[in-house]
Amino acid sequence: MMLQFDIDAVQTPYYVVDERLLIKNLEVLKSVMDRTGCRILLAQKAFSMFSLYPLIGKYLSGATASGLLEAKLGYEKMGKENHIFSPAYTESEFDEILQICDHILFNSFHQWAKFKAKALANGKSCGIRINPECSTQEHGIYDPCSSGSRLGVTLKNFRPDLLDGIKGLHFHTLCEQNSDALVTTLNAVEKNFGEYLYQMDWVNFGGGHHITRQDYDIETLVACINRIKQKYDVEVYLEPGEAVALNTGFLVSTVLDLVDNGIQIAIMDTSAACHMPDVLEMPYRPNIIHSGLAGEKAYTYRLGGPTCLAGDIIGDYSFHTPLKIGDKLIFCDMAHYSMVKNNTFNGMNLPSIAKINSSGQVEIVRTFGYEDFKNRLS
Repeated sequence: MMLQFDIDAVQTPYYVVDERLLIKNLEVLKSVMDRTGCRILLAQKAFSMFSLYPLIGKYLSGATASGLLEAKLGYEKMGKENHIFSPAYTESEFDEILQICDHILFNSFHQWAKFKAKALANGKSCGIRINPECSTQEHGIYDPCSSGSRLGVTLKNFRPDLLDGIKGLHFHTLCEQNSDALVTTLNAVEKNFGEYLYQMDWVNFGGGHHITRQDYDIETLVACINRIKQKYDVEVYLEPGEAVALNTGFLVSTVLDLVDNGIQIAIMDTSAACHMPDVLEMPYRPNIIHSGLAGEKAYTYRLGGPTCLAGDIIGDYSFHTPLKIGDKLIFCDMAHYSMVKNNTFNGMNLPSIAKINSSGQVEIVRTFGYEDFKNRLS
């Protein structure tokens, strides 16, 4: 990968999102909208860098939230369609949700019955999340169709007698997947719930569609959307988060120290536990520019963070030349989930946030310090 920004422009560690790469993704998503008439929303749970919402809003239809605070962010900073889904709403927050969201999705018919009167009185378009019980992935922690899932209404628990006022059905079963998984899921959705789709104004295919990935089969996605629209006469929504920011961001880190404990270890100023927690949670191994797998290149190092957690390990990487204290390493694809999931465990400072503008210049968007750490506590 060719470096196209000044890595020394900001003190490490810092996240940086390249607007030029973001626009490329947004153009792909906009092309799907143009070819199908579907509406695509930003799933803020994956990417909430709101300084870029005005840019994203030029291409997408709006945003979707997983709770009140995300909904407020989408309302304030995107200002377009504002959808919300929560496994369960609280009475203390629902009145505010009614003021800022136009589409409200419920996880159960009990929740729908509880809030129906208020939602309809305020003119909201309401939907029920369904669970087609069709797993297409191996990551159990991210599989809403796994056995015992708390997400979505199964066919056994579906209540056709309570559909009055419901305008849409929503399902979200995918995670970083291609459109073949959508085909499989749609077959299950139609088998279990197809008769009810004829009663709906819209259907939401959820997120997890890796639309901007290089090998993604867009033609199949387009065919799926158009078929459902035509068969059931419904509006189709998609709400990708990762696909919006995929491969647009980096996390730049500095080697603080080198340790030999039977293996060569590099201590970074970036923590897996704090700054890229999906490395431990997923788990996965992020790519580093100009690196290889362990043993692939001449010099192999285990990269670890500066916290006291023994398992704060990013992974094993190899390089053509030995690492030196002060070297900077660039972790790829760090725009989605890393920023929204980061934390200050162990008193770690949060990485600064920057962007690369259309001219290739790095601009600092936000820096953090002691007050940010302190104010998360009491």
